[in-house]
Amino acid sequence: MPSPAGFAEFGVSRPVVDALKMRGITEAFAIQELVLRDAIAGRDVLARSRTGSGKTLAFAVPIVERLTPSGGAPTALILAPTRELASQVTEEFRAIADVRRLQVAAVYGGIAIGPQAKRARRADIVIATPGRLLDLVARRLLRLDRVRICVLDEADRMLDMGFLPDVKRILEMLRPDRQTMLFSATLDGEVGRLASRFTKDPVKHEVTDDDGVLVAAADHRFVAVEQSRKTQALVRELAADRGLTLIFVRTQRGADRLDDPGRARAGARALRVRRERCARRDRRRRARARPRAHHARDQLRSAGGREGVRASGRSHGTGGTRRSRDHVRDAREAFRRRQDRQGAGAPCGVRRGRSPDGCPADDERPEAIGERPPPPALNQPSPGYLKSLPAE
Repeated sequence: MPSPAGFAEFGVSRPVVDALKMRGITEAFAIQELVLRDAIAGRDVLARSRTGSGKTLAFAVPIVERLTPSGGAPTALILAPTRELASQVTEEFRAIADVRRLQVAAVYGGIAIGPQAKRARRADIVIATPGRLLDLVARRLLRLDRVRICVLDEADRMLDMGFLPDVKRILEMLRPDRQTMLFSATLDGEVGRLASRFTKDPVKHEVTDDDGVLVAAADHRFVAVEQSRKTQALVRELAADRGLTLIFVRTQRGADRLDDPGRARAGARALRVRRERCARRDRRRRARARPRAHHARDQLRSAGGREGVRASGRSHGTGGTRRSRDHVRDAREAFRRRQDRQGAGAPCGVRRGRSPDGCPADDERPEAIGERPPPPALNQPSPGYLKSLPAE
């Protein structure tokens, strides 16, 4: 088997080769060796290869080589089926696009559309999911008439998710003299019909050796059990040494039930389900809870009479807008009222002992416990209030 070739042998420029070398990438993968020359030459490409075979660099390197910084509208568009894949492709591009001064932007749902559209308009390369991209185009926030290179990454997965009408609409918006590259795990069926319609004289490349990753033979068994005994049956199946096991469940709640520590104590130690989506959800919840915690701490410190408070290592002044000053004043008044109810000089939330005359006991006075005395005139009844009291 011939040894892998370096990127320079396929016409990749020295700055891009050096950028790849800084990431520890010096030799091209099989799919990259097949695609790079034709893609850099500007030909349409159909590439079939499994996921994880290096397809991203197979189209990222030619795009970076063929484009020059322009600004005003994107000149290269990469369509991805999910936001996770779009984020991954964006990071791969940024590692090599900086050496050519090309701007890269990601467009997908789940974040604010305004800042995202602003970054996309200034970018040379846009990596997008079909739904959010059409949303930006419909709102006239992004133009696609200057796109010279279009890539469909994971095309089979994109069509399986129901994006075929959106993909067709996007491709029909692009200029007819563009370069189109399609990367997929399969090139037959709907993917093949899409490629025949939107590509011109494409070069087809296929990588069939899967380096032993693909399982050639597998045993399938169906075990019928009652609903209440399903988990116990699964534990028995996994009791033997089977190596790494992947368990599919229908809902996140089902994954939570399998990952219950109580079940692990019952003998289901093998049921260690990693839920990346649940982990991201928990991180978002903690991030949303932090501002509320900071707000409560800021309010308490403002109520103590400080002119500035401290939150997350940042100093925040309280003399800004009228609304913030009113908020601080109200908080201070609430703090003083709590002092009136609990005893002058008492810390917030602590009730001091009182003598029969309503004053703090001798052993509870501020002087006796080493605290500062209360401010003058605080907690003292007004003369009018004393006159209104009935005589005993």
